[in-house]
Amino acid sequence: MTDESYMQRALELARLGLGRTSPNPAVGAVVVSRGEVVGEGYHQKAGTPHAEIHALQAAGSRAKGATLYVTLEPCCHFGRTPPCTKAIIAAGIRRVVAAMPDPNPRVSGKGLAELREAGLEVEVGVLAQEAQELNEAFIKYITSGRPWVTMKMAVSLDGKIATFTGASRWITGPESRLKAHQMRDTHDVVLVGIGTVLADDPLLTTRLPGGRGRDAARVILDSRLRIPLEARVVRLASPAPTLVATTAAAPPEKLAILQGKGVEVLILPSEEGRVSWPALLEALAARGWTSILIEGGAEVNASALAAGVVDKVVAFIAPKIIGGRSAPGAVGGEGAALPDCAWQLERIKLDRCGDDIMLTGYLRK
Repeated sequence: MTDESYMQRALELARLGLGRTSPNPAVGAVVVSRGEVVGEGYHQKAGTPHAEIHALQAAGSRAKGATLYVTLEPCCHFGRTPPCTKAIIAAGIRRVVAAMPDPNPRVSGKGLAELREAGLEVEVGVLAQEAQELNEAFIKYITSGRPWVTMKMAVSLDGKIATFTGASRWITGPESRLKAHQMRDTHDVVLVGIGTVLADDPLLTTRLPGGRGRDAARVILDSRLRIPLEARVVRLASPAPTLVATTAAAPPEKLAILQGKGVEVLILPSEEGRVSWPALLEALAARGWTSILIEGGAEVNASALAAGVVDKVVAFIAPKIIGGRSAPGAVGGEGAALPDCAWQLERIKLDRCGDDIMLTGYLRK
């Protein structure tokens, strides 16, 4: 097997931690001795041992003289856990292959330098692009202090998210809906606007086969605090919190009732009567949440795009034509005046989800 093959396995392991390690990155590690995998591990939760430690413990004495494949540069500082570089050197690892340097300024090349100074052979850059995409949320968070924002939409072929009657279940097929729940499972936050709550009364939970999956924190944009007290997202018992982001225009009595029901209400600055996106992202980042999945309606999507906070778009496109002048599209607001002014996606990727097409693209900044 090649370095790429072993790194691919390390990336597979790292993905198991997505949505569970914030504000830390998702990292996987594989120890290989004489062509045999003798240890594997991944970072499971912030504050617990890192991927390298799990892999070294699994390898035991067979780590001596072996190669360690890791998706991110090993840490070299004391945080909530000791530095991984010390453990790697002590285990007798001969060679370290890292997919990418750690963008955290506390590490950023220092871990690799420490390993080289100890006499280990070090290589960097194997499947680097894949590793960067895996940790795109962490990279943005650690370098900018803001969470990564993905906008997800499910639309018909003509771009509608509902019919003229408001019916939206189901535009896309079961395979797309499963993928959407997998996305919730790997994000820290799922976010909608009050319009979606009033129209659909969603649960915003993660429902995967066999009862698997973890609920992301649920955030509702509601500048005037119109959320019904009987809304399912308010009544639902879940390990994940529900937060309502509102403004000073919220009635104090409604705020007190919601707080009494265990709902956290964030009173944030407003821009043109709506919750300020920059203020919201700052508040969510302060909680160590690095990734946000927007599942909003047309107006939330439009406001997020207009504020320039969207990093990636994932669109599930169904082979259906809904039509209708009054049927809502995926993005409201005023829109672009000219085609050249439209928001442009790049690095496009197309996949099939049953009969649907899943389009992934990054906003051109």
